[in-house]
Amino acid sequence: MKKIITFIILFLIVVSCKKNSESVPASPEPEAKPKTLVTIAYPSDTTQLNNTITLNATAMYLLKSDVKANSTGYITKMTIKLADHVGKGAVLFGLQTKEARALGNTINKLDKSFRFNGSTTVTSPATGYVAMVNHQTGDYVQDGEVLATITDAASFGFVVDVPYEYLQIIKNKGTLAITLPDNTVLQGKIAKVMPSVDTVSQTVKVLLQVANSGNIPENLIGTISFSKTSAYGLSVPKMAVLSDETQSSFWVMKLINDTTAVKTDITKGVETDQYIQIKSGNLTTKDRVIVSGNFGLSDTATVKIQKP
Repeated sequence: MKKIITFIILFLIVVSCKKNSESVPASPEPEAKPKTLVTIAYPSDTTQLNNTITLNATAMYLLKSDVKANSTGYITKMTIKLADHVGKGAVLFGLQTKEARALGNTINKLDKSFRFNGSTTVTSPATGYVAMVNHQTGDYVQDGEVLATITDAASFGFVVDVPYEYLQIIKNKGTLAITLPDNTVLQGKIAKVMPSVDTVSQTVKVLLQVANSGNIPENLIGTISFSKTSAYGLSVPKMAVLSDETQSSFWVMKLINDTTAVKTDITKGVETDQYIQIKSGNLTTKDRVIVSGNFGLSDTATVKIQKP
């Protein structure tokens, strides 16, 4: 009897242990961390960094001369049209006074030997192009009235608004290359520096004069470029550098092995369109930095290097 009872107890214990082992869930296997696909580059210490400044240069005539009537009367002759090139002293208009027109006909009828006509001529005050024509043949004009406007070719040049901090750099160069929209390059010589500064932008107007400027239209916009600074030093591709929202701190993502990237703080130096100088930071030319896929990566992120 005791054997039967002992057997039943053992049976119940075995069954209970089996149920408990079945009810306990198996521990889940750890999930693999997702890997971000990235491309890398090596810092360089042989790249020359030129911090280039580019400014707009606008073609214009600083001086425009008005052609004025030298008497009150009628315009009897006009030898110019809009955009014509004229020389200084060239005859532009012919005028005849109202009194001369009336008396001249009467006197000529009495005696043709007088040949009285009361006509005068108006000449160009400067060499340049006709920018505006205000009257035509037959118009009645007052003495001193503006008949046309002539651009003064001697005052032509490209005007550049230069930030005052760069003015001394411009002066030291003397001449600057002006690139036009059709990629034509002209050499501009510094002719004048205006003695005033814009109160808002703190820029100074500088006039650059060029040779053979006859076919350049007014208000054409070109560009000038000059180097602010030039330096050698450890640099990384511009895409490798990340920053916070306020642009107050900067860092790169550096690989410590083939799958882990860590955040490395840096201090920027000279910056160009393609590279940024690293003035300080735990980087060497043997380190690998991420240039794509780095945005939003946290410190010690898991990555996968994309093969070229």
